[in-house]
Amino acid sequence: MTSTELTAADYPLSINRPDLLRTPTGKTLDDLTMSSVVAGDITSEDLRITPETLAMQGQLAAAAGRRQLAENFTRASEMTAIPDAEVLSMYNSLRPNASTAAQLEELASRLETTYSATTCAALVREAAQVYAARNLLAEED
Repeated sequence: MTSTELTAADYPLSINRPDLLRTPTGKTLDDLTMSSVVAGDITSEDLRITPETLAMQGQLAAAAGRRQLAENFTRASEMTAIPDAEVLSMYNSLRPNASTAAQLEELASRLETTYSATTCAALVREAAQVYAARNLLAEED
């Protein structure tokens, strides 16, 4: 992540701060050309967003006073470290009546310890509290 403090004036990054953007393989935006694609120099990995870019987008959202959007970008940044199958499992676990309070706490703990996804873990814990208050937790066996 950049040590530069971003402001709403830096949005969009691709126009105002392209120097900060890199692909997961380290390519710049200028490296992403049709001729590079045709030459085989660009792979699908080059088209994925990085956790750093998501974190910067979150910083921009926060600077614009959009707290919830900033939190979404922070969670998305954390989720880049989580395998796709685990993400799908998380979504299923978070459906109403799909998990017990203990299962959601286990998920939150796994997010923290395995993936360092503390913001995602906090969301799971908040969901567990809301589900408990609204009687949307699965029955304990």
